[in-house]
Amino acid sequence: MCKDIDGVLYDTANSTIDKKFTYGVPGDPCGYEETLYITNDGRYFIYTFGGAKSKYPVENIVPIAREDVKRWVLSR
Repeated sequence: MCKDIDGVLYDTANSTIDKKFTYGVPGDPCGYEETLYITNDGRYFIYTFGGAKSKYPVENIVPIAREDVKRWVLSR
């Protein structure tokens, strides 16, 4: 997935996965994934996607500041 946010292109295909959290099992309509990526220039973003009844029924990308990454990971 690619998304332009404030003139910055975030692209899951051209970034590196740092952490991935999966909730539920494949096919679970309430299950979802949260994946932390880092771009080649050091920007972090979270890619989210899940089943139709999950908190992420539509895939999305949200930038996250470097100083917030540790707190986000520990809260999972």
